[in-house]
Amino acid sequence: MKLPNGYGSVYKLPGNRRKPWAVRITVSRKEDNEGNIHWKYKYLGYYKTQSEALVALAHYNENPYAMDSNKVTFAEVFEKWSAEHYPKISKSNINGYNASYKLCVALHGMKFNEIRKSHLQNVVDTCGKNYPTLRKLKVLFTVMYKFALENDICLKDYSQYVNVTQYKDRNPNAYNRKPFDFAEIETSWKWKDTNEYISVILILIYTGCRIGELLDLKKENVNLNERWFDITASKTESGIRKVPIAKKILPFFTYWYNKNDCEYLLSTPEGKHFTYRNYYDSYWKPLITQMELSDHRPHDTRHTCISLLTAAGVDDKIIKKIVGHKGQSVTETVYTHFEIQQLIDAIDLI
Repeated sequence: MKLPNGYGSVYKLPGNRRKPWAVRITVSRKEDNEGNIHWKYKYLGYYKTQSEALVALAHYNENPYAMDSNKVTFAEVFEKWSAEHYPKISKSNINGYNASYKLCVALHGMKFNEIRKSHLQNVVDTCGKNYPTLRKLKVLFTVMYKFALENDICLKDYSQYVNVTQYKDRNPNAYNRKPFDFAEIETSWKWKDTNEYISVILILIYTGCRIGELLDLKKENVNLNERWFDITASKTESGIRKVPIAKKILPFFTYWYNKNDCEYLLSTPEGKHFTYRNYYDSYWKPLITQMELSDHRPHDTRHTCISLLTAAGVDDKIIKKIVGHKGQSVTETVYTHFEIQQLIDAIDLI
């Protein structure tokens, strides 16, 4: 008997068993970087007959959390909801929901029926994201509460009270974005030989790259001889660009390029591709704390690069080309050899 997708399955176990019929449900569905699907399952129970097993599965699907709705966490609701809905939606929508879910770390372990509007609003107010991202976050809250209400996990939809429109014209964490001052940059240089990952901070400062752009930079897109690299994927169209490599940080690029066989320029100590959370939690935050710098975030390095270029008298159009700011047209992203040399000359001024 073929059951609906996401419904669960019933099958007979081998051997001579008193209760050979097993009931299994899907807990989560995740896709790795190579596009492979990984399923996580959970067994509901074992039964003497197929009919008993099918009845048990049907009862479960009528209300998956009927037995322990007071114990279900935010993370468990997300896992159940995503397992049911991800097969029906596009990969881009899946990535969007996953990104929003990562912003809700403070909620993951909370019992869903104990979450209130203040908890949801606090995620919005402290995540430091812009208005479009906050709208997606509220959509996640909305669909999760709809799912929770349908399954009697909670009695009230608090997502409807979350306010994101107050951030329509401003970033909730913008006041925390500040450039490194000259003393802080000098401190980073003094510490560079104590930990190889301090060089990543300096690379960010002297390239103006977004942290995601640098972590996803592949060696095949780096030209050490001509001192530039290609950003082939960015959050904006103008972010697709050639970035010059300043002479003072070329040794860092050379070091990471030759360090191991990882296809990405930067890698974990195991030679694996970095995720943002891994880099930020395990390297950025501890190193910034160790060097006793201000409470900087990776995006501050981008503002630092812009400030240094401006102070050096670099033309605004050149700065926009280097950091991939809005303002340059699509045709302006196709650089001539002369323009690339202009970018290199400009970055060497800082």
